[in-house]
Amino acid sequence: MEQIFKAVILGIIQGATEFIPVSSTAHLRVIPALLGWKDIGAAYSAVIQLGTLIATLIYFRKDISQITKGFLNAVKKRDFLTNSDSKIFILIVTGTIPIAVIGLLFKGFIEGDARGLYVISCALILLAIVLYIAEKVGKRDKDMEDITLKDGIIIGFAQALALIPGSSRSGVTITEGLFRSLKREAAARYSFLLSIPAIGLSGLYELFKERHELLNENLLSLTIATVVSGITGFLAIAFLINYLKKHSNMIFVIYRIALGILILILLSKGVLTNLE
Repeated sequence: MEQIFKAVILGIIQGATEFIPVSSTAHLRVIPALLGWKDIGAAYSAVIQLGTLIATLIYFRKDISQITKGFLNAVKKRDFLTNSDSKIFILIVTGTIPIAVIGLLFKGFIEGDARGLYVISCALILLAIVLYIAEKVGKRDKDMEDITLKDGIIIGFAQALALIPGSSRSGVTITEGLFRSLKREAAARYSFLLSIPAIGLSGLYELFKERHELLNENLLSLTIATVVSGITGFLAIAFLINYLKKHSNMIFVIYRIALGILILILLSKGVLTNLE
């Protein structure tokens, strides 16, 4: 029963924070630590992200179908960038390359020392400041179809910063989207679509690499956490898309700074340990 309870809590944390720009990794590190649980590790985190991947596929099923059809039509015409749907398809694929390459090159550091709470707290605060600046200087006059090849490449490289625990994948891509003059909702939609290959590749890679440990010892926990993260993730996507139609990201800026400072305080008081 305790294993099921933990899995449900971890699934809720993952699903609720994967798409909102507050860092799922930070919450998966801090909340279990405060509850006296061991760090679940990068592999477990990556696998339960597959639940949020399914949530993304379901929520954006019409967009994905339209983008895919646009690309297939472009293949026939050999004109890939004129059609906006085909262009988005190509940008999502190319935008995934930086995070895939950098993730493999620095895998050991990302899954080890980078998961330290000092790194996470600093990343929370620094990106909050950058997101605040993006909110202030971004023109917010471009929709999804207005994304250029240059925009897509830059946002793709920005996504690689999400490998730093505490930065937030949605946080860095939405922030860069705002810098590239995307409207808030458009930046969020593109961020979620861009996440599909990245989350899928990392989750499947970790599931295959750690399959013996994850599936033999944690199969029940992993399954429950993945299902719960999918349900919660779907609700989180719907919330953020609708929220950003009328509101800014300032609430997330404040939350990130507050959480980062709280982590530093808890570390200084010995309530939390940097690497647990």
